[in-house]
Amino acid sequence: MLNENEFLGPYSIRSTSKSTFIRDLLQYHLYYGDDFRVECPQGSGRMMNLFEVSKELFDRLTRTFPRDEQGRHRVYGRGEKSQTDPHWRYHILFFEYFHGDNGAGLGASHQAGWTGLVAKFIQLYGFLDANQALEGGKGVGSWTSHSKPTRTGEWNEME
Repeated sequence: MLNENEFLGPYSIRSTSKSTFIRDLLQYHLYYGDDFRVECPQGSGRMMNLFEVSKELFDRLTRTFPRDEQGRHRVYGRGEKSQTDPHWRYHILFFEYFHGDNGAGLGASHQAGWTGLVAKFIQLYGFLDANQALEGGKGVGSWTSHSKPTRTGEWNEME
C-alpha cells in the first residue's frame, strides 16, 4: 500500500476510502505505539510510526485543494471555468473521488460524504501530534463529527 508505483499516489492512496483508512491507521497507532514503524513511502528509507503514516496520507490528500505554483486548484483538473470564473474559482468542491496521480476531482461534486471529512482531518492534525494521540487514548481513534481535540490532547464535545 505504501509503494508509490502501486497504491500510494501523490494525492493519497489510490482506490480506497481515504477517511476510513486514515482513521484506522490512527487506531492502529494507539495499539502499536511509537515503536512500530514502517517504511513510508516504500523504498524511501524513511521509517514512520502509524500516526506519521496517517499524517503523510492526510498531507497528500490535502494537496488536492490549495492552489499550485501556477495558481490553479488541482481538484478542478483541466476544468477552465472552475479555475478562472470569479463566481467559481474560490468555491472548493468535494468530489466523490479524486484522481490518484493528479488530484483532479472525479464523479459527483458537492459531496457531503467521506470527502467532507477532509475538514475534520484538517482540524484533527492542527491540534494533535503522535504523542498527544497516545496520551489521549481511545478518544482519538473514535473521534466523531461532534468532538474536537484540545491543545492538550484531550477530547471535548463540541456544542
